[in-house]
Amino acid sequence: MHRRISMLCAAAGLAAAAFVAASPAEAGYHLIRWQDSGFCQIWDESIPTTPWPAGYHRASTTVPTFVDALAIKDSALKAGHCRW
Repeated sequence: MHRRISMLCAAAGLAAAAFVAASPAEAGYHLIRWQDSGFCQIWDESIPTTPWPAGYHRASTTVPTFVDALAIKDSALKAGHCRW
């Protein structure tokens, strides 16, 4: 009986580990705008550093996907808030 419980726990642990490994990271994206040029860039929040040099500001809220951030950038370009 004890062996069955141990095997069940081991199987459950392996299944949980496989699920965590297969799940994508909860990364977010936002738009930053460089103050000197007006150029906008999509920033991946999973990058553990800040943009360099420091002459930028955050120009959007966090969105879950790169495609969402790209849509925000396209909108900002069309409205004249960002430059190429």
